[in-house]
Amino acid sequence: MRTYLDCIPCFFKQALEAVRITKVGENLQKKVLDELAKAVSKFPLTSSPPEMGKIIYGLVRKITQQQDPYAEIKKRSNKLALGIYSKLKRKVSHAQDRLLMAVELAIAGNIIDYGVNSFSHRKEETCVKVGGSLDIEAELTRILNQESKLVKRENERIFNYSQFKVELKNANHILYLADNAGETVFDRILLEEIKRIEQDKKITYAVRGGPIINDALLEDAYECGIDQLAEVISSGSDAPGTILSLCSQEFLKIYKKTDMIISKGQGNFEAMSHLSRPVFFLFMAKCPVVAKDVSTICKLPIDKGCKVGDIILLYHGGK
Repeated sequence: MRTYLDCIPCFFKQALEAVRITKVGENLQKKVLDELAKAVSKFPLTSSPPEMGKIIYGLVRKITQQQDPYAEIKKRSNKLALGIYSKLKRKVSHAQDRLLMAVELAIAGNIIDYGVNSFSHRKEETCVKVGGSLDIEAELTRILNQESKLVKRENERIFNYSQFKVELKNANHILYLADNAGETVFDRILLEEIKRIEQDKKITYAVRGGPIINDALLEDAYECGIDQLAEVISSGSDAPGTILSLCSQEFLKIYKKTDMIISKGQGNFEAMSHLSRPVFFLFMAKCPVVAKDVSTICKLPIDKGCKVGDIILLYHGGK
């Protein structure tokens, strides 16, 4: 996905929120914004938003001298999500279609995202951010109590479950691209269900190559038990999306030979929606720009298109 003009104000909001998390003074906060303004002036609209995300959080690290401002937030996300793991498992075991429930929960877990500004769900019109930061505990409770309301499959054009089942059955090796810490527990639910259906299915789970927002790293995957189900690797890149030109040769080798790619999160969609190979994108639409881009890809009219808050399971056949 290319960068739109509407993305630019969001870049500054993300930068300000990130630098405020570091608790540095106002002068350093302004310095981050000043440096970002210089970078934005040279940033081509043909580039993807995650490419700017890498620049933003690189500036925050350089100016504040804090390498992982979201470290404690990630630990708390993992702990809280692990705390509801057994309840998530019960939801799956009691479901009429276990795989579908696991997919829905994996996507619902994508709500744990500090890199996207506040958005409202159409039904309740309630903001998922409180006081400028995500209320993780409240959101996890909401996923458990209102999963059937949060997850809607009204539009089959953006929820390609039938195709997902076919590709999953035929795949011998799956590359699963992770997104956020805490969300990894929801990924584990889906991976366990895939393994229950076919124990010998090979799965490679790829996380970010360095700290970026609250995105999952190797330690988050291990803490949440992903290594019990899949080979855990780093993409080699610290961008908030899988930008192939920045990834390691180890990752690219797996990317090229794998049978099926499951890509979690909006950042991965933004970075990969133009690629030439098939990908399943699983995420929640968190901004109108991305929702509109999904609608364009699916050739949907505005009144029947993707909306902010929609749950997406999109099969992108490549270009």
